[in-house]
Amino acid sequence: MPGENLTRKEAQERASLIKVSSYEIHLDLTSDDSNFGSTTKVKFSASKTGSSTFIDAITHSVQKVVLNGRELDVRQVSDGVRIQLDDLAAENELLVEATANYMNTGEGLHRFVDPVDGEVYLYTQFEVPDSRRVFAVFEQPDLKANFQFNVTAPSYWKVVSNQTTPTPVAIDDKKSLWKFEPTPIISSYITALIAGPYVETRSQLTSSSGRIIPLGVFSRASLSQYMDAEYIFEKTRQGFEFFEKAFDYPYQFEKYDQLFVPEFNAGAMENAGAVTFTESYVFRSKVTDAIRERRVVTILHELAHMWFGDLVTMKWWNDLWLNESFAEYASTLATAEATEWHGAWTTFTALEKSWAYRQDQLPSTHPIVAEINDLEDVQVNFDGITYAKGASVLKQLVAWVGQEEFLSGVANYFKKHAYQNTQLNDLLVELEATSGRELRSWSKLWLETAGVNTLRPRIATDELGVITEFLVEQTAIEEHPTLRPHRMAIGFYNLVDETLKRVHRLETDIDGEITKISELVGQHLPDLVLLNDDDLAYAKIRLDEKSWATALDNLSNFEDSLARTLIWGAAWDATRDAEVSPRDFVRLVLSNIATETESTTMLTLLRQLVTAAYQFVAPVHRDQIISEVGSGLLRLAENAQPGSDAQLQFIKFFALFANTQDLLDELSAIRNGSKKLAGLTIDADLGWELLAGLVVGGRADAEQIEAALMADNTSNGQKAAAGARAMLPTQTDKAVAWKTLTETHDLSNILVDAASLGFVRVLNPELLEPFVDKYFENSVRIWNSNTFKIAEYLIENLYPLPLASYSLAEKTREWIDHPEIAEIPALRRILVESLSSVERALRAQQRDLQN
Repeated sequence: MPGENLTRKEAQERASLIKVSSYEIHLDLTSDDSNFGSTTKVKFSASKTGSSTFIDAITHSVQKVVLNGRELDVRQVSDGVRIQLDDLAAENELLVEATANYMNTGEGLHRFVDPVDGEVYLYTQFEVPDSRRVFAVFEQPDLKANFQFNVTAPSYWKVVSNQTTPTPVAIDDKKSLWKFEPTPIISSYITALIAGPYVETRSQLTSSSGRIIPLGVFSRASLSQYMDAEYIFEKTRQGFEFFEKAFDYPYQFEKYDQLFVPEFNAGAMENAGAVTFTESYVFRSKVTDAIRERRVVTILHELAHMWFGDLVTMKWWNDLWLNESFAEYASTLATAEATEWHGAWTTFTALEKSWAYRQDQLPSTHPIVAEINDLEDVQVNFDGITYAKGASVLKQLVAWVGQEEFLSGVANYFKKHAYQNTQLNDLLVELEATSGRELRSWSKLWLETAGVNTLRPRIATDELGVITEFLVEQTAIEEHPTLRPHRMAIGFYNLVDETLKRVHRLETDIDGEITKISELVGQHLPDLVLLNDDDLAYAKIRLDEKSWATALDNLSNFEDSLARTLIWGAAWDATRDAEVSPRDFVRLVLSNIATETESTTMLTLLRQLVTAAYQFVAPVHRDQIISEVGSGLLRLAENAQPGSDAQLQFIKFFALFANTQDLLDELSAIRNGSKKLAGLTIDADLGWELLAGLVVGGRADAEQIEAALMADNTSNGQKAAAGARAMLPTQTDKAVAWKTLTETHDLSNILVDAASLGFVRVLNPELLEPFVDKYFENSVRIWNSNTFKIAEYLIENLYPLPLASYSLAEKTREWIDHPEIAEIPALRRILVESLSSVERALRAQQRDLQN
C-alpha cells in the first residue's frame, strides 16, 4: 500500500466515486500519556456499487473495521496509514475503532505538559493532512461533511471544538463525556479539538444577521495573567463589523473561540469557530510594536478565513492561494481601515512584500496558482508566493478594477458558493461580472506565471530641468521572461524645509518593455521620482541617479512612511542583487534608522543588517563590520527615547552583534544590571536574548544557562534554554546538540526549531565545518525518520549557511543531483533554496571586495 502521501489523481478519483455525508467521532483522552482511543463512524455514498476506495487513518493500531455490517480483517485492510474499502454499496456505513498517537510535533493531536504546574494541554492542528492522525477520514478538502465529536476527558478540563461546548455528562468521579452538535458542512482540515485546564474569558457580539455570536478567549492557566482578552475581543468585533459589511455576508458559524496554545508551529490556524494561535501572542514580557501589530493582522487574517477557506474552500491544494492570499490582503485592509493600526500597508510593504520578492527570486519560485501534484508539494508551498505575493497581486488587481467592484465580486462569490468547493475560474467569473474587465489574460500573466519584474525610469530633460521624455522600462529575468501590465502611481518629491514632500502624483498603466508617460512631459524634474508610489504594483523598482542621491541623503526626511519604506526596500534589493556594496547598506541603515517611525520597517531593516553583515560582507571585512554594527546599535539604544520601541529593538539586535570583548562586556553589564539604560527593563524574555549573545560570544556557559532555566522553568524558558545550549561555541557542545537533534526524538517541535537555529548561530563559522558532510550524508535519513514539520525544521535550520563559500556551494550542487534526494522533491527544494542563498551571498561578497 502507498505511504502517507496522497496524489491529486488519487483525490480526484476518490471524489468522483464517493460523497461523504457525516462523521461521528468518539475520542477517549483518558487512557494514557502516549495514545488515545479513536472511534469513527462514517456515512458515505458511492456512485458505483462493487467499487473500491480507501480511507485515511494514521494510527498506532486498529482494533476493528466494519463496513456495512461486515467486519473486515484488520491485518489485510489497514497498514497504519490507509484502510482499504472494497465492494462498496450505494449507501455505506463504516466503523473504525483504533488507537492513535499523541504528537509532540505540532501535527495531529499535540500533547504538552506545562513545566510550571504539570498540567496537560492538548490541541489539534490538521492542515494539510493531519486530521487522519486523530480519526479515520477521507483527507481531502473537496470531500466536505458534517462532523460530530464526542469526547471523553478529565472532568475538570475545558473541551472546545467547532460547535458550542455542551454541558458535560459525568461518567465517574474523574472523567466526563462532551457530546457536541454536528458541524455545518466543512472540510476535515478545519475541524478542531482543544482540551485541558485552559482559562476561559467570555464575551459576545451581534452579527449583521442579528444573531448573537458567543466569543471566547482561552490560554493556559500559567499564562492567563498575561492574556489581554478584552483587547482581543475589541479587535474581533472590529473585524466582524468590517468583514460582514465588506463581504455582504454574515458570519455563518455558531460561535467564535480564539485559543492560544503551546508549541504551535505556525502563527494561527483557521479552524471553523475555534481558531488556534501561537502563545507568542500572549505577551509575558515587553514586545515591540511590530509584534503587537502583527498579532492584530493575524487575528483578522484568521477571521477572514471564516469566509475565505471555511465557508468557501478550494477544491484542491493548487488553489491554496484562494485561502491565504485573500486572507492576507483582507486582513491588512481591515487592520488599516478598522483598527488603530492605520499604517498597516506600510507594514505590508516592509514585511510581506519583502518576503514575496525574496521568495519569487529563488529557483523554487512558482506561479501563485501552483502545480500541486500531491500532499508533499503543498506542504512546502506555505510560502511567500502563496501568502505575500498573492496578497500583493490582489492589491494590484484592486487598483486595476476598483475596490468597490472587487468586493462586490467577492460578495457574489460567497453567496453562490457557500459551503462548496471552488477553483480559480469561479472567482474570475464573479470579478469579471462586477468590474467589466476581462480577467483571463490578467490571470495568465499574474497568477499562472512566476517571477518579479523590475521597473526603471528613463528620463530626459532640457537645460532648464524640464522633462522632455519620461519612459518606464520593464525587464524580466531569462528564467521567467513574462512582462506584465501594472497599475502604478508615479510620485514626484521635492525637498521643502528639509522634508521630502510629494508635490505630484500620477496613476497610470504600465505594459510591455517600454511605456511612454506623456503626462509628465513638460513638468520640472523634481528632487526625487518614485515609481510605484503608494505601493500599488508588485515589482522591484530602481531610481534614476538624481533620485537615488536625494534618497540616500534624505532617507530620514520623508514625510510619508510608505514612500520611505519603498526606498528602504529598493536599497536592500540593490544590495541583494550585488548592485551596491553591503557595507554601504550597513552604514546607510546605521545612519538613518534612529528616526524610523514604523516598528515593522525598523524590524525588517535590523534583520537585513544581520544578513548583510554575516553573509554579504566579504569574510576579510566581516568581523570589523559586525563590530561596527554592534557599536552602532549600542549607541542608538543609549540615545533612544527611554522605554521606546526603538530602544528595545536596538538592544535586542545588539545582542546579535556583540563580537568583541568590549562589546561582550557591555552586553554582560546590561544583563546583570551594572549598566542601566533609562526606561529599559530586563524582563524574562529579553534576559534570555541577552544571555544568548553572551553564550555565542563564549562569555556564558552551560551552568549559567541552567541557572537561568531554574529561574524561568516555563515553556518560554525551556525554548530559550534549548536554543542557548545549541549555541555553546565548542566542538564538544556542538556534537552533543547535533546528536540530540538528528539521532533522537527527545525534543518537541518548538525545541527542535530553537535548538537547530541555535546550532548555526556562531561568531566563528569554522565551528560548523565538521558537520557539513554529516548534514548531507544524513539528510535523507533525517527526512524519512521524522514528520514533515520536524524534518523541515532540521533540514532548513541546520544547513551551514554561515560558511557560505564556493566549496559549500559545490558540495550542495553535488548532493542536489543525488538520485535519492531527487526522489524527495520537498527535500530537494530546501537544498535548492539553500544553494541559492549561498550563491547570492557569494555575489554580494564579490561586490563588497570591489569597494
